[in-house]
Amino acid sequence: MVGDETSTADEASASRRRPNALARFQRWVLVDGDRLVVAACISVGTFLFFLGLEWLGVISFANANSITRMASGMVAGTFSLVTLVVSINQLILSQEFTSAGAAEDRLEGVESFRSEVAETIGDPVAPASPARILEELFVSIHEGATALEDETDTLEGDVREDVRQYVRAVESDMERTQEILSGSGTETFGAVSVAVKYDASRHLYTARRLGQRHEGAFSQSAREALDRIVADLELFTVAREHIKTVYLQRELTRFSQLTILTGVPAITSALLIGFLYAGRTGAVIVLPALPWVVSGLLAVVFVPLALLTTYILRTATITRRTVSIGPLVLESESESTPDRRAPDPDSR
Repeated sequence: MVGDETSTADEASASRRRPNALARFQRWVLVDGDRLVVAACISVGTFLFFLGLEWLGVISFANANSITRMASGMVAGTFSLVTLVVSINQLILSQEFTSAGAAEDRLEGVESFRSEVAETIGDPVAPASPARILEELFVSIHEGATALEDETDTLEGDVREDVRQYVRAVESDMERTQEILSGSGTETFGAVSVAVKYDASRHLYTARRLGQRHEGAFSQSAREALDRIVADLELFTVAREHIKTVYLQRELTRFSQLTILTGVPAITSALLIGFLYAGRTGAVIVLPALPWVVSGLLAVVFVPLALLTTYILRTATITRRTVSIGPLVLESESESTPDRRAPDPDSR
């Protein structure tokens, strides 16, 4: 009977953890989806939107004056967007122009970080892949949590329950993140996606509060296991910030390249819309074909804006969810793990 109740509770917890279709779609649009695919969906949606409005009789493509004014505005807007993106690209490039001394300091910082990772995971050389670095750190955190769980029999009362809840919360997050890492290969984005999901700030804060509030109740081995978890979480936070910075620089650079490449076709399409209505008697093509042709050209014009939307959505989401460093817990950072959070010793 008790086993059935436990099984039912586990199934209910699993169902709560399983995101619904709307949440999965939202996450795909904001973070997980390929930016080119999302931008293509926006452009196709623009084509269908204008075509649908014309079919419903809400808009018309017959007025040459209004269409040409719109085309001139789109040309100016696309030029402004491309100029803005070039400015962003120059800002990114300015961060890469460093002296030999600054470059040496940056290299020493990275080598120091990699040496600390290698020492933590017990390997002479830290992995080169960002995803594998996080995977090894997760293994170390899991080993620390297992060692702490083995020491719960030496604890009493509320202390034992707090520690068990904390270990369950750590292992619950670990299972989800390892599933993502196992399917991410060596991609940098896979590592960034894990960093967004893993609630390191809350786990770090809770571990420190557990150690502070129950200092006298911990045995020496339990204290060492908790200190190991804290050290591993701190190293994970440093790794997250380093990987996130490298990834965002690469993403913004790629976004700049794509915007420049699509800017020329977008401006050309806007000009073509104006030329379609440059005939002496109005449009130079037959009226039934105008909605299809103009809607298609409008979809091409919207491509740079669609790229801007998709890349800003992803970079802003990643930055917002990993904005804090260390045990500073913000509610927005816990959105990815609402089903089971680490216990807060302050609530007792």
